[in-house]
Amino acid sequence: MWQYLINIIVSSLEFFYDITVTIGIPSYALAILLLTVVIKLLLYPLSYKQMYSMKKMQEIQPQVKEIQDKYKKNPEKANQAVIEIYKKNKVNPMAGCLPLIVQMPILLALFRALQAFKYKELGSSFLWVPSLTNPDPYMVIPIIVAIATYFQSKLTSTGNDSNPKAAQTQKMMLYFMPLMIGWMSMRFPAGLGLYWIYFSILGTVQQLYINRKPEIK
Repeated sequence: MWQYLINIIVSSLEFFYDITVTIGIPSYALAILLLTVVIKLLLYPLSYKQMYSMKKMQEIQPQVKEIQDKYKKNPEKANQAVIEIYKKNKVNPMAGCLPLIVQMPILLALFRALQAFKYKELGSSFLWVPSLTNPDPYMVIPIIVAIATYFQSKLTSTGNDSNPKAAQTQKMMLYFMPLMIGWMSMRFPAGLGLYWIYFSILGTVQQLYINRKPEIK
């Protein structure tokens, strides 16, 4: 099953690369972009639920804070009341985890796929990067990865002011996660970093679109 997923990614990259050749712009970087768009479309239902939950959680934070202040001496009752608010607003606090869980096999499969391209000597240069199958020697892509991750995380932050400890943890993660992912991408193929950048940018655009919608059905 795992090898089957890797084969799908490899075949998809080859297919999209053939498209770039047909249009006269042979580029594996562009092929990765086309692959990212397709994956984003396939994951759209999960992403939509995640972003919907993030938006609704931002909107109900004043209600949550009011309840926690009201039942400050009764945490159990406060938690129950908060759960009721989540149910009423159809918010699932865990919804943000599912797209990430689904993403992990795709990232690992793409990593292996890029290795397969290396073995087949199908690596392609991209601007300053000699080969997308190797890490960026100038570390520009890892820096962009960290920046793109930060802005997407900032946009989806719930701004939980009702719980100071949770707010502090969220603030730390807002800076720590982009730095960690950027650091990790220094050792990964540049093509994988490009995929993450594309995916983050598309996710940011999607979140901005959802945030502008007056109401989500």
